[in-house]
Amino acid sequence: MLATIVEGMAAVFCRVLVFVLVLGWMGVSEGNGFAWGQTPEAPATAPTQSAPITASTPAETKADEVDRPLPDVPTLMRAVEANQRASEAIQKNYLYRSVVTQEETNGHGGVKKSETSEYDVFWAEGVPVHRLTRKNGKELSAEDQKKENEQIDKQVAKAKERRAKADAKGKETTPRGDEEITVSRLLELGSFTNPRRLQLNGRETIAVDFTGDPKAKTRNRGEDVIRNLTGTAWIDEQDKVLVKVQGHFLNSFKIGAGLVVNIQKGTSFGMEQRKVNDEVWLPALWEGQGSARAFLLFSFNGSIRGVESDYRKFKATSTILPGMSTVEPEPEPK
Repeated sequence: MLATIVEGMAAVFCRVLVFVLVLGWMGVSEGNGFAWGQTPEAPATAPTQSAPITASTPAETKADEVDRPLPDVPTLMRAVEANQRASEAIQKNYLYRSVVTQEETNGHGGVKKSETSEYDVFWAEGVPVHRLTRKNGKELSAEDQKKENEQIDKQVAKAKERRAKADAKGKETTPRGDEEITVSRLLELGSFTNPRRLQLNGRETIAVDFTGDPKAKTRNRGEDVIRNLTGTAWIDEQDKVLVKVQGHFLNSFKIGAGLVVNIQKGTSFGMEQRKVNDEVWLPALWEGQGSARAFLLFSFNGSIRGVESDYRKFKATSTILPGMSTVEPEPEPK
C-alpha cells in the first residue's frame, strides 16, 4: 500500500494539476498487494535514468533569455489537462517496472527499518494497477501471488463500480473512480503564480508555483488536501504536459482528530516524468519525506522513493487476468 502513496498522488496531479494526497495516493490501492499475471518478456529500450529529485541535485537551470512572452497560466493549465486526458489512451498500451524503497526513521533521524518492493505497473480494464513481484529481493510465494490476484480483482471491480455510478449521475471521475477535480475548480482552491521559462533535462519548460487557499470552501476530502499544499509544477512547453512536481504541506492535516488521517506539517513530495518512444510521457521517479498515517492501511514516518524503468508496449486488445501467465507483446514493425 505504502509503495503507491506518492506515485498515486503524482498520477492524479498529472490529470488535474493538483497535489492530491489522501484520495489520490490511496486511490491506487486500499490493500497491501497488487497482482494480475505476468508481463511480456521483451522490453523496449528504456530512456536514460533521470536525475533524482533531491535538494542536493540541481534539476533545473535557467534558459537563455528570450523575448517570447510567457503563456497565460489558466490557459496553459487547461491545455495540460486536455493533453493528459488524451495521453491516457496511449499510456494504456504500456507496462513498466517500479522499484520502491521505504526507510523508516527513529526519533533521532537514524534509519530504523528499510524495505524494497518491486512492481509491474500497467492498466487493466481501464484501471491503472500495480503488481507486486518481489519484496526485499525475494519472489512472492504462490499463496502471496494468489492474495495479490484477489486484491486486484476487488480494486478493479470497485473502481469500475464507482465509475458506473458516477456516469449514471453525469459526474466525471478519474480512471480509479474518484471524483474529478478540474483545473477550473483547482483555481478556486488556490492560485498559480510566478510563471517563468526554465530548462529541465534539456527541454524548455514553464514553471509555475501553486499555493492552496486555507480559507477556500471545499466539497470533499480531496479538496481539503489541496488547500493545504504548496509547490511548483514544471510543464513541457512544446508538449504541454506536466514533467515535474515538488511540494509540501503548509499545515498538519487531520481527519477524525487524526484517527482516520494524520499528515504532519512539512511532509514533502516530488515526481518527474520522462518521454518514452517519442510518443508519451510516463512516470520516471517520485519520492516523499515526512510523516503520514491513514486508517489502518499505512503508517509512514521517514522517506519513500520509487524509480520507474523498463517501459514496454503490449497490444491494446490484450486482457490481463488472474491465472494468465503472459501478455502478448507488440509485434515488431515489418
